[in-house]
Amino acid sequence: MQVYTVVVLALDDVIAFDLATPVELLGRARLPDGRPGYRIVVAGPEPEVSAGPLRIAVGAGLDEMARADLVVVPGRNDPALPTPPEVGRALRAAVAKGTRVASICVGAFTLAEVGLLDGLRATTHWLATDELARRHPAVHVDADALFVDNGQILTSAGASAGLDMCLHIVERDYGVAVAADAARLAVAPLQRTGGQGQFILRNRPTHRTATLEKALAWIEENAHRPLTLADIATAAGMSSRTLARHFHAETGQSPIQWLTGVRIRHAQELLEITDHTVDRIAAQVGFPSPSNFRAQFTQIVGVNPGAYRRTFRPSPR
Repeated sequence: MQVYTVVVLALDDVIAFDLATPVELLGRARLPDGRPGYRIVVAGPEPEVSAGPLRIAVGAGLDEMARADLVVVPGRNDPALPTPPEVGRALRAAVAKGTRVASICVGAFTLAEVGLLDGLRATTHWLATDELARRHPAVHVDADALFVDNGQILTSAGASAGLDMCLHIVERDYGVAVAADAARLAVAPLQRTGGQGQFILRNRPTHRTATLEKALAWIEENAHRPLTLADIATAAGMSSRTLARHFHAETGQSPIQWLTGVRIRHAQELLEITDHTVDRIAAQVGFPSPSNFRAQFTQIVGVNPGAYRRTFRPSPR
């Protein structure tokens, strides 16, 4: 079996977790004969970079990319920082010669900035998906995916999604058995259920606009009731048409979509902290029936309520 060379790009302000993920997971993957599956090189334009409170020595220069089978681009704490021109040239040259390139978390901003994601489906940390789409409209941003594999270009969501992507790469390179062994070593599942949508608490009450502040606060307090658009409009002191126009302009949602998101968030919180049945929670947060609740929850969050509870509610000791 071939041993692949992986270059992990280290730019100043790198997220230490993102940089360590491919170093540790890929670096510890072992072939059936005991050999390492990957040769790991940390490379960058500078001999040392900052990583939050850390300083990290960089072992090689950008010329290592020319010898790489895979280049991994970690995120930076400030994804708006410009990418050094020589880094962009090296990344584009690597892709041109057929090298795979993968980003972790907001490392997708670096790939997008240098033009490698144009026309492709991509993801990043859920907190940054809207900004990635705004900055780079040619990128088809998937806000729910844990990772996206376009063949030569891969992107992953935040933090532990980098583990998911690296395990996927191991499976792609060496098969399920080697990937499963790497997953056991990392104490991580080989595949996770659902996408990153299950990590998002939707329509938080902190979302405020001057026009909708009264309406949003009223929905937050009354979401458990059987509300109509007319009810919300009356509470906001607007006509239904005016309310719908303001909601669409300022939240991108209709009032009823916003109401559903609030109910889903309330349900997520109850699934995490109570032993209430799913049917009881459906009634508590305002859904007309348990079946409607299950369907809406699964569509919006990406997993069913039971799976969400198993993921986010600690088992009793």
